[in-house]
Amino acid sequence: MSLSIVACALLLTALASSQFVDGFYTSIFAFGDSLSDTGNYISLTSDGVLQYDGIPSCSVLPYGETFFHHPTGRCSDGRLIIDFIAEHYGLPLLPPYSGGGNANPGGGVNFAVVGAPALRDDVLEANGSYSRDNISMMSQINMFKSLLPSICKTSSCDEIFEKSLIVFGPFGGDDYASAILSKRVEDALRLRPLVINAVASAIEELIKLGVVNLMVPGMLPDGCMGVSLTVYYGSNEEDYDPITDCLTWLNEFAQKHNELLRKELTRIQQHYPNVFITYADYYNAGLQLFLSPEKYGFNNETGLIACCGSGGPYNVNDDAKCGYPSSHACNDPSSYIEWDGAHLTQAAYRWIAKGLLSGLYTYPNITAPSSSTSAMGM
Repeated sequence: MSLSIVACALLLTALASSQFVDGFYTSIFAFGDSLSDTGNYISLTSDGVLQYDGIPSCSVLPYGETFFHHPTGRCSDGRLIIDFIAEHYGLPLLPPYSGGGNANPGGGVNFAVVGAPALRDDVLEANGSYSRDNISMMSQINMFKSLLPSICKTSSCDEIFEKSLIVFGPFGGDDYASAILSKRVEDALRLRPLVINAVASAIEELIKLGVVNLMVPGMLPDGCMGVSLTVYYGSNEEDYDPITDCLTWLNEFAQKHNELLRKELTRIQQHYPNVFITYADYYNAGLQLFLSPEKYGFNNETGLIACCGSGGPYNVNDDAKCGYPSSHACNDPSSYIEWDGAHLTQAAYRWIAKGLLSGLYTYPNITAPSSSTSAMGM
């Protein structure tokens, strides 16, 4: 065989491999909380399944104003990270499952719900007028199980899952939030190993169902979020990072959560060598925006200030949240990193998704083919 023929064959192989990787996933199934919910919460609330006081979260304008021009249940002005992931693989935006059992699983389904905890209420020792067990991590997995007969109707589950990506999480933020925002940090520390163990067990349950491709996100830099900064406003100067002005100790809490999660992912990967697990580093992908806002097109003066709110040092007021009549949204959400103090703008989510899908913030690289099942190198 001549050198030119060999070179041509190698080139065709490389091109085919690249096309295979870029278009590998034919469906995506998502689990998580408000960072991933594409409409489950708004549907469950309207059906009376969830009873929350005040305006249903993320269900009124200006939520959704930038891209959809109406609220969809997404907690942002537009698309979320999961939306950009779906678009990257040429798939439709994931429809919410909404617990109805009528979802078309052709291109995937989203089970994520605003406020979803990793732990059950009895573990969280939750107090309140409603239960979150029916939207919890395990509840979402049970919804996934109930959909399996529809998912595997025309092909075997193994064949479907070979070309499906499971985006699992992030989970944990809603477990910690009540304690941290009530200044009960010790309670949050107590919950952390329980959350990590629960997430690890859930991942192994999915693997036993036949899932082979998983992306597992870590926590965002919560010390930079306006809601946390508002609660702890006026803390000692040494509590803040001198570059970002984020709460150092809270970012360290998130980093420790992520470190423990990665250790569990490494353990699971070693136990299931034929499964491809990638860790999505939401923390560092998001932190870059706060470190260098102008580099990514954001207004340096509003790096920690919410676009939508009703005043205060970070434009966050728990008595008049985004969407309440007394709140207002900024004129240009694309110049802001934070949308409502608890969630980011579409523009910020786009940058995070770009970092993940480029492989810069996924370990191992998400662009690697699923046959690459070596240890995660953590």
